[in-house]
Amino acid sequence: MSEAIIILTEEALTSIDAGNITELYGPEDDVELVLVVPADTRRNLLVDVVDQLTMLDLPGALREFREKPDVNTVRAEAADILAASLSSLAEAGAKATGTVAEGDAVASLVAKVTECGARQAVVVTRPHAVADTFRQDWAHQAQRKLGLPVLHLYSDSGFIGDS
Repeated sequence: MSEAIIILTEEALTSIDAGNITELYGPEDDVELVLVVPADTRRNLLVDVVDQLTMLDLPGALREFREKPDVNTVRAEAADILAASLSSLAEAGAKATGTVAEGDAVASLVAKVTECGARQAVVVTRPHAVADTFRQDWAHQAQRKLGLPVLHLYSDSGFIGDS
C-alpha cells in the first residue's frame, strides 16, 4: 500500500516545486502525492496589502483593493492551478491526484491528511511577510493541528519557510 504526502498549494506548482517535492522520497518508496488547492484562500485584505508592499509590489497592493472575483472565477482558477500542478508533478515522474477544496484551506489539508493517513504534509505558498513572521501561515497552523511534520516551501524556489 502506498503512503501519501498531502500538498496544500495556493499557486500552480512549477518544475522547481515538483523537483523539491519528489526529493522528499526515494525511487523505491511507494508514495502518492495528493494535492489540495483551496478555491478561496480567505486572506485578510490588510495583511495581503502589507505583503504586497513588503515585496515592493505597489501594483499588486492596489489590485488587492480593486479586484473581488466572483465564486465561479475563483473555482475556475483553482481548477487551473490543480491541473497545472498535476502536470508538473507528472513530468517529474510523480504519482499524484488532487482536488479543489471549498472552505478553509488548513481545515481541508487536515481533513485530507486524516482521511489518507498521510505521513507528511507540504504547504507551498509565496512568501507572506506578516503571516510568516507571526507564525500564522498555513504551515504553522497545520502543524499545530496535526502534530506531524509540515514542510513549508516557497513557490518556485528552493527556500523553506520556518515552520
